[in-house]
Amino acid sequence: MNIARAELGAVGLEELRFDNSYGRLPPAFYTRLAPTPLPDPYLVAFNPFAADLIDLAHEEAGRAQFAEIFCGNRLLPGFDPLAAIYAGHQFGVFVPQLGDGRAILLGEALGPQGRWDLQLKGAGKTPYSRMGDGRAVLRSSIREYLASEAVHALGIPTTRALSIVGSEHAVIRENVESAAVLTRMAPSHVRFGTFELFSSRRQYEHVRTLADYVIDQHYPELREARAPCLELLREVIGRTARLIAQWQAVGFCHGVMNTDNLSILGITIDYGPYGFMEGFDWGHICNHSDDGGRYAYNMQPRIAQWNLYCLAQALLPLIEVEDAESALAEYEGKFELNYAALMRAKLGLATEHADDADLVQNTLKLLHDSRADYTTFFRRLGNFDSAPGADNAPLRDLTVDRNEFAAWVGRYRARLALEASTEAARKPRMNRVNPKYVLRNYLAETAIRKAVDERDYSEIDRLMRLLAHPYEEQATMQAYAEPAPQWASTLAVSCSS
Repeated sequence: MNIARAELGAVGLEELRFDNSYGRLPPAFYTRLAPTPLPDPYLVAFNPFAADLIDLAHEEAGRAQFAEIFCGNRLLPGFDPLAAIYAGHQFGVFVPQLGDGRAILLGEALGPQGRWDLQLKGAGKTPYSRMGDGRAVLRSSIREYLASEAVHALGIPTTRALSIVGSEHAVIRENVESAAVLTRMAPSHVRFGTFELFSSRRQYEHVRTLADYVIDQHYPELREARAPCLELLREVIGRTARLIAQWQAVGFCHGVMNTDNLSILGITIDYGPYGFMEGFDWGHICNHSDDGGRYAYNMQPRIAQWNLYCLAQALLPLIEVEDAESALAEYEGKFELNYAALMRAKLGLATEHADDADLVQNTLKLLHDSRADYTTFFRRLGNFDSAPGADNAPLRDLTVDRNEFAAWVGRYRARLALEASTEAARKPRMNRVNPKYVLRNYLAETAIRKAVDERDYSEIDRLMRLLAHPYEEQATMQAYAEPAPQWASTLAVSCSS
C-alpha cells in the first residue's frame, strides 16, 4: 500500500525499542517459548497505519527480514516471547484452562503512542494448544487483518493488525489450507478469563497481582482510589457497555463472546466468525457454530453483562460482594445511555426526547420486517426529505410493506419537526456516523479467494484503503457499498473462521 510515512522520525526494524512488562509477572502467568519456524515465509499484507503506532518506517516492510521477523523465524533484540495462560466460559461452560494456543507475545513495542503488545497469531504450538496445531491459515488471517482495521476506522476500540506473513506450509482444517501468521497489536491482551483462571484455582495472590498489574499499566488513575479493584471493575463495566453499544449501533456481530474473548480494556479482540449486519434481523447469528444463538445480535448486550458477572466473581477475593453487585447494576443503564445517544445520532436527532427510544425500536422493527440492509438504510436516511408528500423512494424501496413505511415516515417526520431539523444541517452530521462502507462478508471473501487461489493480494490493500474512510463518499468505489450479490448467500463463517 503506497502511503506516505506519517512520522518523519520513523525507525528501522533493528531500532525498535521493546519491553515485556507482562513477562515480569510470576511464571504462573505464562510459558516462555520461541515461535515455531515457518518455512519460506513471504509478506502478504502490511498496514502502514499500525506501523505508525510503533514508529516503524513503512519501507521496512520491503526488506526480506520483515517476513522472517513477523512470522517468528528471527527474533529482534528485546523480544521476550511467551504464551499467556487463561481460562474462560466458552458458550456458557467454564473451561478451567485455556491460553494462547496459537499466539505468542513478542513483547511491547515502545512507540509514539505508548506501549503496544506485538503478538504473533499462528506462530506454532504452545502448552495451551490442547489438540491444535498452533497455526493460523491465510483465510482467517485476512479476515482478522481487515476486520480490526475496519472496526478501528469506525471509531470502535479494537486490536490492530500490523501484517500478514504467508507460507505454502500446509495446515489441515476442513480442507488443506496454507499457513499464515498475523501480527496483531493491542495495549494489552489481558482478558476476563485471565482473572477467572487464578480465581478458579483459588490462587488469590495471583488475582491480586494481576489486578495490580492491570491498574498500574492501564488504569494508573485508579491507584489512589479508596478501593482500586472495585474501581477497576467499574471502569471495565463502563468500557464494555460503551463497546457493546457501539457494536449494536453499527450492526457488528462478534460471534463468539466467550469470557476469554473479552478484553479487560474494553476493546474488540479475537475476530473469528464476526459479521456486519446486512439484511436486518434482531436474532441474526453470524457464527455457524452457534446452534443455540447464544451470541446472536440481540443477545450481545445481555451476554456482555453475563460475562461481567463472571469477571466480578473472579474479583471477589479483592472486593466486597455488595460492592460488586452495586457496580454490576450500573451496566444496563450505562449501555442504554450510550446506545440511545448513538442511535439518536444515526437518526439525525440533535436533541433528546422522551419518545426517542420508541422511535428507535419502531425504526428497527421496520428494518426487521423487511430484512432491509442495515448500513444502506441508515446511509440513505441522511437524504431523507421531510417535506410533506415526499415519497423518499430510495428508502421506501428497501422495505416491503408500504403502509408500515408510510406510518414510520409520518412518525419520523413529526420527530424532526420537534427540533426544526433541516436537511442541510442534518445530512453532514448523519454521514459522519452512518458509514457508507463496512466489511461485508462477501468483500472479505473476495479478497480471500484472490489471495488463496491466485496469490493476488491487491484486493486486501484495496479494501484497507477503502475501509480506512468508511464515512466518506469515494466516487470510484460505489460498488463496494452495494448489498451482497446472490452468490454470497451461501457464505457461512464458524469458530474455525
